Amino acid sequence: GRTGTMFACEQEAVRPDLMCLAKGITGGYLPLAATLTTQTVYDAFLGTGDIYKTFYHGHTYTGNALGCAAAVASLDLFEQNRILESLPEKIDLIASAFERFAKLPYVGDARQCGLMCGIELVQDKATRQPFDYRRKVGASVCAAMRPKGAMLRPLGDVVVLMPPPAMDVPTLKRLLEIIEETLENDMNDLK
Repeated sequence: GRTGTMFACEQEAVRPDLMCLAKGITGGYLPLAATLTTQTVYDAFLGTGDIYKTFYHGHTYTGNALGCAAAVASLDLFEQNRILESLPEKIDLIASAFERFAKLPYVGDARQCGLMCGIELVQDKATRQPFDYRRKVGASVCAAMRPKGAMLRPLGDVVVLMPPPAMDVPTLKRLLEIIEETLENDMNDLK
């Protein structure tokens, strides 16, 4: 759901023959994985044991009863709380904030796909020259957000933002405010 649709492949109108799922299916509470397939592929492996039509596969966490129960409960909550229907407002809120972030002097790129986002911090906006990696500017920016109430992590000098789809709008607004405050007010001290 983080891309705005249940599965990312829907964004590109792709209908895969096989799809592997993990993590999010239980809401992140327990490990579980699943392999989904089309009816055509499924039917190709149907038969009695004597004709050796077996699809030899397996995820480490396939079929765990506790994981399956967590997945059913998580998917029920996902539907009951209409999480997918709530995403466009949140995605638009992030897009609006990211337009502002992109104009800041140390932001080389502010990119987003649904709720999956990255803010690339650079030393020189015009040339997109990166900071010296040893300075760990991304880590410093994320550390500066913690006392304000936001716990984000960097990948190098890219600040990663991946809010849970169930995050409410006021909390998301506050998170975006903290990011903006830090990028506007603290970057000179952190760079």
